[in-house]
This record gives sequence, C-alpha cells and structure tokens, in this order.
Amino acid sequence: KQWYQRRVAITAGGKTKKEGDELDKLLDRMDNPDFWRTVHNKTEGTDIVLSNDDLAIIDKIRGSKYPDLGYNPYEPYVDFFSFEKMETPLVDTPEPKRRFVPSKWEHKKVMKIIRAIRNGWIKPKEDTGPKRPVFYDLWGSSSGESSKNNPMHIPAPKLQLPGNEESYNPPEEYLPTPEERDEWEQTDPEDRSRNYLSQKYPCLRHVPAYPTLINETFERCLDLYLCPRKMKRKINMNPDELLPKLPKPKDLKPFPTTQAVRFSGHEGHVYTTDTSPSGEFVVSGGEDRTVRIWESTTGRELSRLALPDTVTCVTWNKAHSMIAVAAGDTVFFINPGLGDRLKVEDSNKMLLRRTEVKELPTCTWYPLGSGDPTGPRLKITHGHVVRHVTWHNNGNYLAVVMEDAPSCPVLIHNLPKLSSQKPFNKSRGIIQKVEFHPSRPFFFVLSQRYVRVYNLVKQAMVKKLMCSVKWASSMAIHPGGDNLIVGSYDKTLVWLDMDLSVKPYKSLQQHKKAIRDVVFHPRYPLYATASDDNTVIVTHATVYNDLVRNPLIVPVKVLRGHKPGSKYGMLSVVFHPHLPWVYSGGADGDIWLHV
Repeated sequence: KQWYQRRVAITAGGKTKKEGDELDKLLDRMDNPDFWRTVHNKTEGTDIVLSNDDLAIIDKIRGSKYPDLGYNPYEPYVDFFSFEKMETPLVDTPEPKRRFVPSKWEHKKVMKIIRAIRNGWIKPKEDTGPKRPVFYDLWGSSSGESSKNNPMHIPAPKLQLPGNEESYNPPEEYLPTPEERDEWEQTDPEDRSRNYLSQKYPCLRHVPAYPTLINETFERCLDLYLCPRKMKRKINMNPDELLPKLPKPKDLKPFPTTQAVRFSGHEGHVYTTDTSPSGEFVVSGGEDRTVRIWESTTGRELSRLALPDTVTCVTWNKAHSMIAVAAGDTVFFINPGLGDRLKVEDSNKMLLRRTEVKELPTCTWYPLGSGDPTGPRLKITHGHVVRHVTWHNNGNYLAVVMEDAPSCPVLIHNLPKLSSQKPFNKSRGIIQKVEFHPSRPFFFVLSQRYVRVYNLVKQAMVKKLMCSVKWASSMAIHPGGDNLIVGSYDKTLVWLDMDLSVKPYKSLQQHKKAIRDVVFHPRYPLYATASDDNTVIVTHATVYNDLVRNPLIVPVKVLRGHKPGSKYGMLSVVFHPHLPWVYSGGADGDIWLHV
C-alpha cells in the first residue's frame, strides 16, 4: 500500500512533474531557504524564484507607488495643438450645397406643427416664470367693505380717543385724591383700569416726556400683528334647536305622580322592599331586624317577623309562595301563606322536604320545621355577611352575594335539589350585585367598574361591559334582556346596550347625591332611581325592536316625600308588577307609595 499519493501535472513543454502533498510542502519549506520567494505557476506547473528586483517592484505596487524607478509623473506639459488660429486651415474642403438650400423635411415638420396649432391640437405653454408677489394693504382702509383683491378685509383696531383725564390741565374732578393714588400704586399693573394718573401742569412747556411711550407703542404693534387676518362668520342659530326634540311628559303617561300611601312602623333605615307577584302585598326589611308584610293599597301591616341580625335584602319569589330574606350571614326562606292556596301548599312541601342538616364546603342547609306558621322554614348559613339575593324567573334558583368572601363571593342555590355551587372559582373586583337574564341562561355580575356577562350553560364569559363610573352601586336588567342600567355612588346613571357596544350608550347625572337603587318596570316602559338626595326620578324608557332606532329616554317625574336629616336618603325602590306605581323605602323608616 502506498503511503502517499502523487498527482501529476502536465507542463506546457509536455514534461511531467510530480506535485507533492502538504507533507512535502512542509519539508520543502524547512529545507529550501528560498521557499518564501518561490511562486508556483499553475499554467506551466513550474516554480519561479523571485529576484530582489521583482520583490522591490511588488513592494512599490503594494505601497501605491510607481513600479518603474525612472518614471517621472510630473514632466512638463507639451502643447501639441496651438490655441492660435492658423491662416491656412487643416482641412480645405468646399462647403456642400445642402448648407445653402432650405431643408425640405424641416419645412414639412414646421408646417405640421403650424397646422396642429391652428386646429387647436397643440396649445402654447403659458408663461411659468416667477410671478410677481401680490401684497395687500391690511390697514389701508378703515371701512369694513370688502374689496375685489382682498375680500376678507378686516379694519385695524382703533385706539381709544383721549379724554379730559389725559389733558395736561384737567378739571379738578378728574384729579385723583391721595387715597385713590395709593390704591392705584398698590394695584398690580395688569389689574389697573388705566395706565396713568391725571396730573395738572401750569402750561404745556412743563409737561415732561411720557414715560411709557415705548411700552404702549410696542403693545400697539402687537395689536396690529396679532389681530386675526380671517373673518369668522357667526352662525345665527337658536340654542333650542340644538337640544333633542323630546315628547312632552303628559304624552308619555301613565307614570306615578302623587304620594298616596305611607307605610310606617320600621325603626331605623329601610334597606330593602319588594312586592308579591300579584301586587297585593309588599315586604320590607331594615335596620330594626324585622321583616314586615303590608297590604299594598292600604298600608296595613299584616305580619312581622323578628330576625337575629339586620335585614339587608328581601326578595319575593315570582313562581312560588316564598320570600328569601338575607340577615347577617344567613338566608331565611319564609312562606307568607298569602295568595293561591295550591302555591302555598307546594311551597311548604318544597321547604319542608329535608329534615336533617346538610353541610357543604361553601354553606350549610338547616331545616327549621313547621312549628311557627309565619316563621322561616329553611335557612342557609354562609359564614360571611350576605349583601344581596335574587331569584331566577323559574323560582328554583337563588343567587347570593357575600361580603368579604376570600375566594368567590357568589353562590347559586338550587332549592328543589337543596344544593349549592360556585358559578366561578375566583372573583374579579368587588362584586356589588348579580342578576339573572329574564329569558336566556345569562348571569350578570356587577363589580366596581364593570359588568361581566356569563353563559351558565357554556360556563364562559360572554361579554365584559364598561360602566365608566368610579364605584357602581346597583343594577337593573330591562325585561327585554338586551339593555341594562347601572347606578353609581358618584351620582351617575349609565345605560348599557349589549347589542350596540361594550361602552355606555348614555350617561345621566340627574341626582345631586349617590344613587342607591335602580329598577325597571316589568310591563311599562319606565325605570326609577333612588338617591341620597331624598328623590326618586321616574324616567320613560322605550326600547324599540328595530335595531336602527335608539332607545327613547325621557325623565318625566321627580318624587319626594321622605324626611331629610340623615346622610342617607332613599335606599330602595320597587315598581308594582302590574300598575304604574312605585314604592320607595328611606332612611327615615317609612315606605311611600306613589301612584
């Protein structure tokens, strides 16, 4: 086996030379002293040893110098062709005839251009040279008439004509007193009514030079310089035409206008009120730890139930004969025994179905039996103060909002199955109120600044609405389900249209203090807001089925009647389910019916 492979290069003379590998090159570099000046010629396949002269030429080329030592780049210039005109030209050829005869082709070309100009096919170019600038005498005429050259002429601002106070010998009544002089000197220059004080001189020769002449001249120049150069035409418009054309309140009747019945008996604030599905009865709860049921038309108290803690919310079930009462950390279920006898018996069976305590991770169900016919039948304890409760339209589900709950302050209780569940594991923000959609499986959650809409079937958030308020307090859903209103503690009412945008459609500031409660009428196009300024504002709100037309919102009546004095005003408001009546509960312990 050969240890090294040899390659053969064919030279130009036909001779062959073996070309070594890298090892041979290394040995040649070590043994040959002229290896560093040896160059391999690939064309002929030979090695050429450069001489000292060749190396010198290469060094000069690399140094950007001339390679030839005898070359002088600065030799004197030799003028081969003289600039003087010779008498005898270099070429003495006679001129051709075509230089003296007009060109036939040029004649045809010129005639073609002339014909095009006559027919209008070619238009001569306009003079595009520098135009002379046009100047306007802005202050040349004192009249406000417009001219042809300057239609937007504005006259110069005129100076005020001098009066008697500027005379060098003014009357005595124009001379300032010492008190007026001291007051003028102590006043700032920009606050003075005039820039001088009247002085009296015996003759004109004694009048000195005016000290503020330069300042006033400069201000006059500023007036001329800063005066607007364009005239703004004022639009003659009636301000009343800018306001939206709203119908008159008398054309939007019926709505409550008059105080009719007073429900008195509570001691302290009345935090919550609600009506029965038939509208015959009213339930209320407040600071005195009692729940009272009244006749809606007479104001007579039918029953009273004392509870161990302050009642924060009561709500009447629209499908069953049942009232949910939130007191402290407990929700009590009461059967008032009013209305249809079959509904009363079915509600008792539902509440008395369970006879033993049921403990869940989030709450505990306690059956209370049927010992007291007017007392609670069932209670649920949560461990945290319950702020708000609301029923679903089918009457089987109850949503609860708790205060200061660590994980999720919202629970949904299933009454027929006696079970509870969390709609979501973690809450976002401080939850104020929750509501069920009237017809769809949507769940509205009101936080401090947002309204989040959840789909309970898909278990996902559908939409996030912006309230654009600092701190929301209450919420009400329109019976159609596509619109809702939100009241806030910063006196703002927000109307939100879910089909239009996630931002408010309209913001209203009608109250002078915080809004405590808002409510829609279930049948009439009305909604009401209760505020700490002891007023209830009833507003007509028509929502059209046509998506092109915006809702019609017209305030129609301001209702009063509660006694002022406390820092709180009206705390709750609720409509009659069938009639255009409204009930309001206030901090004075009374409930008023307005019809």
